[in-house]
Amino acid sequence: MIRFKPGAPHRVPPRFQPTRLPTYAVPTALGATAVAYRATCPLAHDDALTARLISSAVMCALITGLVMHVRHRLLRDLREARRTAEAAQSALLRPPPPKVDGLAAAAVHLSADPGARIGGDLYEVVSTEHGVRAVIGDVRGHGLGAVRTAAAVLGSFREAAHDEADLAGVLRRLDRAMARHLRAHAQDGPPGEEFVTVLLLEILPDGVVRALNCGHPWPYLLTGARAEPLARTEPLPPLGLFPLPADLPAVLCRPLLPGDALVLHTDGAEEARDAEGRFFPLRDVLTAAARERPLTPRSVLCTVLTALLRHTAGPPDDDVALLILRNERHVGVTAAHPHAKPHLQSPA
Repeated sequence: MIRFKPGAPHRVPPRFQPTRLPTYAVPTALGATAVAYRATCPLAHDDALTARLISSAVMCALITGLVMHVRHRLLRDLREARRTAEAAQSALLRPPPPKVDGLAAAAVHLSADPGARIGGDLYEVVSTEHGVRAVIGDVRGHGLGAVRTAAAVLGSFREAAHDEADLAGVLRRLDRAMARHLRAHAQDGPPGEEFVTVLLLEILPDGVVRALNCGHPWPYLLTGARAEPLARTEPLPPLGLFPLPADLPAVLCRPLLPGDALVLHTDGAEEARDAEGRFFPLRDVLTAAARERPLTPRSVLCTVLTALLRHTAGPPDDDVALLILRNERHVGVTAAHPHAKPHLQSPA
């Protein structure tokens, strides 16, 4: 009987470890065949031209079999590694559910890195007892460093969105998570080289929208046949550059009435250029999308992505993330509601 000590790492005895023989079975068989041919076949020792051609053909066939076996193994390992990476990336930047507390939702992310499905852009939307809360952000840079930063911010948001009673508490939790991340990876670059822009939204059951913006583009509100910025106040600095101010009043934005949609995006959507250096006209494209019927988050995504890829003639040079939320509730903001007319506040 094998006994393990409590708290000690469990080591599998050598006789219980899986064998690696299947990996080397084919190369061993091909090598044995080549040796046997050279040792026992008379043609291998015949100097005649025909015998040499036959021997060369046999050896070429054996070498080809070995190369094909190695190629097959490498492709299988690559596919397995790719499946593992995709599963990890999907867990980090998971698609939103189709409905979140009466809001239809859809999202997409285009990575500038052709070898990755995710990059430095992040988004999430969750239903909480404090209302529907959403985040979208953009980490400076690309690659694994940006992915680690995005993971730190998203992990903090997914906890804080449920725990904190107001958006200011959520933002402070994100700021502390960012500070811990920067301290843990201080060796990756000098201070101030890594930061993230973040937009937090809170949508109440009556359609009232509150926001805190740290250096991120304001979303567009699709209402009727128009696309207008949700707010026009100056944002706070991105997280990771400066400490947050002591007072963090949320910005009271335009209400999200039934049938209206919000388009949260990263700056890669507005800054995508065509061959002549012209920026992508995101607001014009969203105005056209607002006129489409039926207006759904997926239809907006389809319109924007089609126009964006046509504009850039291929994948964009920067990461692009889009998160669409449409109010499909039956109860909205009424004229008697104290927040029916938005009063925009600037955060101190």
